[in-house]
Amino acid sequence: MKNKIKLRKGDEVIVLAGKDKGKRGKIVRVIPDIRKVVVTDINKYKKHQKPGNNEPGGIVEKDMPLHISNVAFFDPGSNKGVRVGYSFNKDSKKIRINKKSGKEI
Repeated sequence: MKNKIKLRKGDEVIVLAGKDKGKRGKIVRVIPDIRKVVVTDINKYKKHQKPGNNEPGGIVEKDMPLHISNVAFFDPGSNKGVRVGYSFNKDSKKIRINKKSGKEI
């Protein structure tokens, strides 16, 4: 059974482990098959790129994927990373909630 990824594109996250620990950024892309996310300005690497079809060659900085377990949803109220859960509101609509405070995200 496949685990559901509760983070979405556009969410602000904080890095929990690795060389960029403590930094914050927004999710640009979610890759559910390998359980990774790409976050802006986090986990940057330099790639040596050959010139191609109307593209210049040189050294290009690239954002590389991070494993989903190394990031957490950032809650601006508590200024910490929190876990995300699901709940149903009065209209029986599924919503994401902050597991610590129980508030809607």
